Amino acid sequence: MIMKACKVLFLTFLAGSVVLVSGCRSKKASAEMYGSDNMMGGSIIDGDIPLNADNMGLPMDGDRSMFAPVYFAYDSSQVNPEEAGKVEAVATYLKKNKSGGVIVEGHGDERGSREYNLALGERRALAVRDYLINLGVNPANIQTKSYGEEQPEAMGHDEEAWRQNRRGVFAIY
Repeated sequence: MIMKACKVLFLTFLAGSVVLVSGCRSKKASAEMYGSDNMMGGSIIDGDIPLNADNMGLPMDGDRSMFAPVYFAYDSSQVNPEEAGKVEAVATYLKKNKSGGVIVEGHGDERGSREYNLALGERRALAVRDYLINLGVNPANIQTKSYGEEQPEAMGHDEEAWRQNRRGVFAIY
């Protein structure tokens, strides 16, 4: 009788633990995965094929001099309205040159951990990608890559340098 009561008590404890742990899952994860609080559309799966010479002849790199980078506010992955024209110029180019594509590279400043900045760079690149898709660019022509804080544009340790490093860069191929 005591053995049976112990089994029931143990199973009740185990079931309660499972229910408690499963209820602790974060509901923000899906929004953060797409790089912005307000996803504009598109799937991050479409076109996320690694870029290399062995994969359908797509390049690993592109021309970064064709378009100006998009700059972001501190700790943000939302495309600012004053930066939207830069994304729109890239969208216009890609819609006219349907055989071309872009690698959107997300960058961050040196503040925060390496892992955090890689994740923030990814969210920034995905936010720009979502914006391009919303403007009618074929998702298969857009790739994303995050460099986090690893490739700073400016080497200083002040707000001006940090502002230049919080960016999304367009590598056109």
